[in-house]
Amino acid sequence: MHHTPPGTSPGTIVVADDASKPKLILYGYNTEVFETIADISINTAVTLIKANPAHNYWLQIKGIGDKQLLETISSAFGIHPLEMEDVTKLYQRPKFEEHQSHLFIIARLLGRSEEGLLQNDQLSVFCGNNFVITLQANYDSVFEVIVNRLKAGRGMMRTAGSGYLTYAINDAIVDSYFPLLEKMGDALDELEDELLTKPTKLSMEKIQIIKRDLILFRRAAFAERDKVNDILRSHNDFINVSVSPYLKDTYDHIIQVLDMVDSYKEITASLMDIYVSSMSNKLNIVMKIMTVFSAVFMPLTFIVGLYGMNFANQNPVTGKLLPLNMPELYSPYGYIGCIVGMFLIVAVELWYFTRKGWLSN
Repeated sequence: MHHTPPGTSPGTIVVADDASKPKLILYGYNTEVFETIADISINTAVTLIKANPAHNYWLQIKGIGDKQLLETISSAFGIHPLEMEDVTKLYQRPKFEEHQSHLFIIARLLGRSEEGLLQNDQLSVFCGNNFVITLQANYDSVFEVIVNRLKAGRGMMRTAGSGYLTYAINDAIVDSYFPLLEKMGDALDELEDELLTKPTKLSMEKIQIIKRDLILFRRAAFAERDKVNDILRSHNDFINVSVSPYLKDTYDHIIQVLDMVDSYKEITASLMDIYVSSMSNKLNIVMKIMTVFSAVFMPLTFIVGLYGMNFANQNPVTGKLLPLNMPELYSPYGYIGCIVGMFLIVAVELWYFTRKGWLSN
């Protein structure tokens, strides 16, 4: 997590040493044309945006490891240093701010890494009269669908201005939450089956991972809901009235996300209970088996211990018989009789336990 040093002056842009170098792509469009300019310099992009007010532009910046570039954007488009400072602090809460020359929006990009871990990245959006600037710290391509819609030119993508593009970006972010949540739902179903059959310590770890991911989801979705609500209640020149119904649809999607998160949290809590119950039942089964073994061997141990005392049947000095000192020790069939007797005892015990149902699952 990157933070500015304590006591730093507000509005100071501090770029992390490991921040990725920026890659710029400029999309220019109107009702008739669409063009893409890759690897464009920031100065050229600023010149094109300011020189063609009748065109709409979307400047994608992937990587924020260039302080001078951020300062150039700030001065060229009248962006307050405090806003640009928030761009470099990558753990900002989703929010919406209105300014005279632009709108400033922060959103959370959630996705899965190659290792399967949940990633929580930040997207910063500046919306002006004829431009939208998006800044993200990594090189992930998360808006290819929107680019394809701009190329196709269908609907309002090219006619509704920068405000509609800003809505489309936020809507795409919210919609990207659903596939992640659906996979979590599938994982919870698999975990439930696993816990009911063969619960292990790994099952508990899986539950904890999903629980932690749901907490992150809930935090992001709640803030997104508040942000979209602020946009709906605002009155600005960048997002016109025709976009409001679409923003309400995005708001509904966020409510659905929150409902899914709450449902999955309840399922996760129930899975924790199932895990505890399953492990208790497993322990009870083990204890029952150990108890049966103990009960079976208890009389056998008594018999073996009793005849292991080896008291003599005859006095070795006087030769006198001692009838009360285990005459069975000298019986010609004593050993066989003892073994058969012990087998009979075990058989009777197992029959009794089975009849009582103590050996069933």
